[in-house]
Amino acid sequence: MPRLTPLLLLLLLTARVFAVGDWTLLKYEGRDYVPLANVGTFYQLGNLQQSGSSLVLRTANRSLRGQVGSPELYINNLKFILSYPVAEVGGQPAISRMDLTKLLEPVLRPSRIQSSVSVETILLDPGHGGHDSGALSLFGCEKNYALDVALRARDLLRAAGFRVYMTRSSDRFVPLEERAAMASRLPNALFISIHFNASGNDATGVETFTLAPRGVPSMANDGPALSDFVPCAGNVRDAENIALACAAHATLVCNSAMFDRGIKRARFVVLRESATPGVLIEGGFLSNANDARRIATAAYRQQMAISILQAVQNYRNAVGPRLPVASVVPRNNSGPTVITTTTPSQ
Repeated sequence: MPRLTPLLLLLLLTARVFAVGDWTLLKYEGRDYVPLANVGTFYQLGNLQQSGSSLVLRTANRSLRGQVGSPELYINNLKFILSYPVAEVGGQPAISRMDLTKLLEPVLRPSRIQSSVSVETILLDPGHGGHDSGALSLFGCEKNYALDVALRARDLLRAAGFRVYMTRSSDRFVPLEERAAMASRLPNALFISIHFNASGNDATGVETFTLAPRGVPSMANDGPALSDFVPCAGNVRDAENIALACAAHATLVCNSAMFDRGIKRARFVVLRESATPGVLIEGGFLSNANDARRIATAAYRQQMAISILQAVQNYRNAVGPRLPVASVVPRNNSGPTVITTTTPSQ
């Protein structure tokens, strides 16, 4: 698979696409879907290419590819996990309306996120602490590695001119709800929670979590639950959350050259209870011998800190000046619907 290059990363985070065309809504399993051909037209990604179940939209500088029946979607070779798999509806490959509005739109056009504010403050959240050691390896434990990365990132962010706070700066336990409350109290801020993974010996790589939109299953669960429909404080920041996750995961994947496990959705307490845009990054598996050896090195943890700095800077640049917006939110009518948009002024 092609690697995510710095040029593609830059284009992904700063693209300002002007679009024109019609949206066609299709009903499938009780949800609204939009043909991927429409997506290609609206975002000027070219004509849809299909080979079997494989799907590609591609221009010289950007690409989007997926597969019918799969929730994995690659944008400029960066892996996203959709809320719902790509489906074939009426003979047309289609993406859910939820994924269009809650993932594609803020990722492809972050400068149009109307609720975003100028970023001045960063709250770093080293996971675990005190009696809670987190994941363990032969070389050390998660709570210590997370704190070390956070301290390194704090110094880099302060040197770059950001105001930085930490949920903990020593080996102490902080309840999850208190961490989220700290984030909610800070204006013009971003929340970044730092963790390392544990699973089977074969599990490897980095992944980034952000809050699941209301009404879609959390990836921490096996399927839909009533709790998926309960409003969360963090859902007011859905657009900023996924844009920040994109920035964080892109730098983490590029800098670490670790296996890309994707950007995923969950309802972790620190994400759902915080009204500040936030992400939770997993910097590798302490249960995997190769990952654990890398995590144990100061060089790898410094690289993670650099990735956090770059992610914050890229996010702040991406959600820059506001521009007029062509609608990507189709009206909620029953049956196939066509919505006409107009080209925004440049």
